[in-house]
Amino acid sequence: MKQLLLIIGFVMFGSLVHANEMEEIDCLAKNIYFEARSDSLAGQAAVADVTLNRVYSADYPNTICDVVKQGRQDSNGNMIRHQCQFSWYCDGKSDRIPNIATNDAWWHAIDVASNMYFNSTYRGITEGCTHYHATYVSPA
Repeated sequence: MKQLLLIIGFVMFGSLVHANEMEEIDCLAKNIYFEARSDSLAGQAAVADVTLNRVYSADYPNTICDVVKQGRQDSNGNMIRHQCQFSWYCDGKSDRIPNIATNDAWWHAIDVASNMYFNSTYRGITEGCTHYHATYVSPA
């Protein structure tokens, strides 16, 4: 998977992208995909912006992957179900991207994540927010 991401980085940006940058983009893209794959571009950009706002806040970890994977752990270091900052990360469901080669929603998430990471496209769309809440979740 990492080799594929490095190739994608080379194709998209015309130069070698450092492996840890691609890992950060992968974490951001997964957060966009699992939190907002059926949302509009604005909704997906908002998820990415909130994630990055947390990275730049002293109240959260300082890498995208650490922000995305933040949550309560049991005494053995395992994530406690439904105790993560982003619900998809420890909801007990698979975090595997289905049909990755032909999954348009995944490639769109990669595109949004890459543009946010390298170009700061849409940065500021949430005006510094570090949280969001889905209105369909109770309590609203």
